Amino acid sequence: MNTKDIQQLIDFISQSGLDEVNIETTDLKISVKRYGAAAPATPVSAPAPVASAPAAPVSAPAAQPQVATATPAVVAAPKADTSNYVTIKSPMIGTFYRSSNPETPAFVEIGDSVSEGKVVCIIEAMKLFNEIESEVSGRIVKVLVENATPVEYDQPLFLVEPN
Repeated sequence: MNTKDIQQLIDFISQSGLDEVNIETTDLKISVKRYGAAAPATPVSAPAPVASAPAAPVSAPAAQPQVATATPAVVAAPKADTSNYVTIKSPMIGTFYRSSNPETPAFVEIGDSVSEGKVVCIIEAMKLFNEIESEVSGRIVKVLVENATPVEYDQPLFLVEPN
C-alpha cells in the first residue's frame, strides 16, 4: 500500500459511520481510529475478522450506478400515513444484505415481528460484515432498500410499526 492508498482509506473511513478500522495482511498492519466522534445510534455487533487478502482502496458506493429492479419484498405498498412508523437507518456506508449468505432466508420479511436487538440485516463495509439490529420492537412494514445495493450513512432501511 502506498501513501495515496492509505489517504484514500482514511478519507473513506472519515465519510463512513465507522469509528475504528483495523486491517492486517501478511506484510501490512493498519489501525485507524476516529477520536471525538459520537458512536452510531444503532447497536452493531463486533465486526468479523478481516480477510487475509491484500487491502485495496474502496471507491465510495455513491459513485457506483444503482440498478432499480422491483422485487416482491421491496415493492411499495399504496401510499399510507407513515408518521406512526419508526425508521431503522444505516449506521454506516456499505453494501446492504438481507441475509448472511445467498442460500439462507432473509433475516426479516414484511410482516415479521422484531424485538429490540434482533438482527434485521448486514452491512458490509471494507470486507467487514456488520450485523444491524432493530432499535425498536414491532412489525416490519416496509423494506426500503434492495438486497446487495450500496447504502449511505443514515439512509432509511426499514419501516417498523412499533408495538
